[in-house]
Amino acid sequence: MEALSAGYCIYINTLLEGEVPSVRDGEDKPWVFATRVEAEREIADNTITRLQEFMDGERDFEDAMTVEEYIVEVDVLPDGSVIDADGNHFGSRRVSGHAS
Repeated sequence: MEALSAGYCIYINTLLEGEVPSVRDGEDKPWVFATRVEAEREIADNTITRLQEFMDGERDFEDAMTVEEYIVEVDVLPDGSVIDADGNHFGSRRVSGHAS
């Protein structure tokens, strides 16, 4: 498969699936940011939200301060799926014909 373009995804390391994109679009495909700065701003915005939830008493301090997301450069394929430098391929997690 030939890559259509390059971009950046926000990943998280999970216990069950390992390293996976954590931000997805309405079709459950990995959300691709055009620049690293856009992805960094998304992580910063999420951090600000968690800190505000701490200030409002909705989240504990350690949880609010912990940033587990990180940025990975990816190749974006014509179908919207992505491939990272380790060769991991991520597309929509929906089963064809069973969209919710």
